[in-house]
Amino acid sequence: MTIHTGRHSAPTLLVVGRGIAAARDALVESWSQWIADRETGGRTLDPYELKRTLRLIADLLPLMTGPMRREARDTWFAATELYGRLAEARGLSAGEVVEEFQHLRELLIVELGDLFVALPARQQLPAVLRVNRVCDHGVANAVVGYTDALVAKMFSKDGVPVPTADDVQELLGQLHTLEEDVRQLGERSAG
Repeated sequence: MTIHTGRHSAPTLLVVGRGIAAARDALVESWSQWIADRETGGRTLDPYELKRTLRLIADLLPLMTGPMRREARDTWFAATELYGRLAEARGLSAGEVVEEFQHLRELLIVELGDLFVALPARQQLPAVLRVNRVCDHGVANAVVGYTDALVAKMFSKDGVPVPTADDVQELLGQLHTLEEDVRQLGERSAG
């Protein structure tokens, strides 16, 4: 019986995933600071809760760029959609949702630039494309979540979308569930 060692890119995916995991705290801090610097007006989401959401996405990135991507896909889609729903509750426009998520891509490029360059030449472009594809899916799904939340509020509030504390608390409950999913995925990937 022949045991296959997996795809040739598996070691590269592991390196990229570990690089993202190592940079997680710096990514979350930079991303949350950038968002805080841009915010104006009243907040409907506590900065701590926003940081939890950003950390959830940052925790999923190594799983989505590594060999656990198939197992983490549903959680990634749910987390990025939740990000869009929370962005709607924060009063952002669809363009601002995209801009916030695109900033994560920029931070990843800066944080992982040296890692990508250190990879063998034939693995550099596939690794960069994998990270970009994950970010693209995140952006698209965040916009879907944003749009769904906006449309639902418009229909439920006679065309006047006004976030309520109950709406935000329900979304934060989903955040807790997704954090637990990520914890379980992390345990399986380590085992």
